Amino acid sequence: MEMDFDQLRAAMVAELQEQGIRDTAVLQAMNTVPREHFVPDEYLEYAYYNGPVPLPAKQTISQPFVVALMLAALKLKPHFNLLEIGTGSGYAAAVASLLVRQVHTIERQAKLVQYAKIRLNQLGYANIAVHLGDGTLGWPAAAPYDAIVVAAGGPTVPVSLRNQLAVNGRLIIPVGTQKKQKLHLVWRKKDGRFGHKVLTPVRFVPLIGREGWDEGD
Repeated sequence: MEMDFDQLRAAMVAELQEQGIRDTAVLQAMNTVPREHFVPDEYLEYAYYNGPVPLPAKQTISQPFVVALMLAALKLKPHFNLLEIGTGSGYAAAVASLLVRQVHTIERQAKLVQYAKIRLNQLGYANIAVHLGDGTLGWPAAAPYDAIVVAAGGPTVPVSLRNQLAVNGRLIIPVGTQKKQKLHLVWRKKDGRFGHKVLTPVRFVPLIGREGWDEGD
């Protein structure tokens, strides 16, 4: 059966509004990016399912509601330099790229770096740089960042990521155990100190790296 992805995308965005997403720029971006291009072929029928979808290397594409919630919490502006930890399929980076000047996204799985690069290049997203590396250490070469979004759950907020935030920059990250976390919002004040707020419970894959979980945990 032929699927009408434009209709499914619009329905997903309407559902996000019903769930309380109010940021019109985020909603517009999610109504623009073709999520079906980022979902593995065998899961195409779930392209606009409001839940996570499996990816290669035991990773997932995050639930659309959580992507929208995290990006909205960052209060993105068109001039922002954004860092994403956990590229996965590249979908969230594509959404973010419509909202900011530049996206740097880090993925530790080489297979997913290629997966994301192919899709992002095919769709013509020119302001996204995909890097292979340890996301818990950030990407110092392009710092500071106005916004940092972490798409994996860590035991704490990595110091390296906090240190790469610009003044007034905001960072959102799931923090907790490997099974369940809560979203933490961190922002850098003008005096250099950090503000901190705990948001909603979430479930993400573990954040593996030097300032996250050990791979063997």
